[in-house]
Amino acid sequence: MTKCCPRCGSKNLNYEPWLGEIYVCRKCGYQGALVVEDGEIADAIGKKFEPTDDKG
Repeated sequence: MTKCCPRCGSKNLNYEPWLGEIYVCRKCGYQGALVVEDGEIADAIGKKFEPTDDKG
């Protein structure tokens, strides 16, 4: 199963085992042990994270 960032939904994570099972997201800079393994949740997070242009 693919691991995704819980902040932005990106699949672009680095695993840093020397830091104690820490993942680092290359897209938003998140660092932590918590990752999302559900693709639907990751997609929803990604849509919420990306800025929208509501200027009409």
